[in-house]
Amino acid sequence: MITVRVPLGDRSYDVLVGHGSRSELAGLLPSTARRAAVVTQEGIPIDVDPGLPTEVFTIGQGETHKSLATIEELSRGFARFGMTRNDVVIGVGGGMVTDVAGFAAASWHRGVAVVHVSTTLVGMVDAAIGGKTGVNLPAGTDGIGGKNLIGAYWQPSGVVCDLDSLATLPPREVRCGRGEMAKYHFLTGDDLLAMDETERIARCVEIKADVVSSDERESGRRALLNYGHTLAHALEIETDYSLAHGEAVAVGLIYAAHLAHNLGRIGQRRVDQHYEIVGGSYELDTTLPAGLDPQRLIELMGRDKKALSDGLTFVLDGPAGVEVVTGVSVDAANDALGAMTAAR
Repeated sequence: MITVRVPLGDRSYDVLVGHGSRSELAGLLPSTARRAAVVTQEGIPIDVDPGLPTEVFTIGQGETHKSLATIEELSRGFARFGMTRNDVVIGVGGGMVTDVAGFAAASWHRGVAVVHVSTTLVGMVDAAIGGKTGVNLPAGTDGIGGKNLIGAYWQPSGVVCDLDSLATLPPREVRCGRGEMAKYHFLTGDDLLAMDETERIARCVEIKADVVSSDERESGRRALLNYGHTLAHALEIETDYSLAHGEAVAVGLIYAAHLAHNLGRIGQRRVDQHYEIVGGSYELDTTLPAGLDPQRLIELMGRDKKALSDGLTFVLDGPAGVEVVTGVSVDAANDALGAMTAAR
C-alpha cells in the first residue's frame, strides 16, 4: 500500500492506495465520531466497517440524482439518525457518490467530517481527492443549467483507494479513469502507463495533491486540472450524460489541442501527439459525437462556471505548457469544433 499525503496544514490528510486498503478505514475517522453515515449506491462492490454505529444511505444512480433533492433527502436521513457535528459521513462509491457525500457533509450542521472510499478509477485518480464537492443544476424552462454549479470546497479527513474494487469495473468505467489519466500526462509528461497499477494511481494522486496544496480554491494553478473539461461538461449535458465523464474529457483534450492550434499556441505536431496519446496509448475515442449543434456546445461552454461577457475561458496547451487562456472568441471556439469534425 502507498500512502500519499495531501498537505493542507492542519487540514492535511492521507490517501491510502492499495489492495485491501479499506481495512485501514477506521484509522482515518475523526476521534470525535460516535456515528457514521455511509452514503453509497446499489451495486457498489465493497462493504466497509467503520467500527462505529452505522446507517447506510443509498442514493440513486445517474446524473439526475446528483441534485439538491438528493442532498435534502440525505439531510433528512442524517436528522433521523441523530447525526451531530462531531460525527462522520463516509462516501463509498465513484465520483458521483463522493461529490454528493462531500457536499452533504459540508452542509450538515455547516460542516461535518467526511472520509471517501473510492471504488472507481476516475474517483481514485481525481474525483475523491481535493475537496471539490457539488451537485448539478438541472436546466429550467429557460434552458439554463449546468454540471457541478452548486457545491462547496470541503476537504475529506482521508481517502481510501482500495484497488480490489477495480476488478469488478466494466470496461467503460476503466475508460473513464483513463480519460483523467491522459489529462495528467499532458500536465506533467509522466509516462503513467509504464508504471504498475498501484504506482500509477498513487502518482495521479500525488499530482493532484501537489496542485491542490498550492491552490486549494482554484484561484490559479488548480484550474489546470480542468484541461479538457470545458467541452467535456458541455458534451455530458448535451448528450444527456450518455457520454460518460472520462469519455467526454478524452474528446475535450483533443478539442483543446485543436483550439490551441487555431490560436497559434501549438503546432500540428503537438495536435498529432494529443491524438497519439489519447487515442493510441490510452485507447480512448477522440471523435466529436455526431449530430450535436456547435452553437449549443459553445453556449454551454460559456456557462461552465465562467462568464461569457469577456469571451470564453479555456485551459490550453502552449509554448509554456498548459495554462489558463481567457478572452477566447466564439469564432475561434467554433472554428476548432469545425477542425475537429473535419479531422474525424
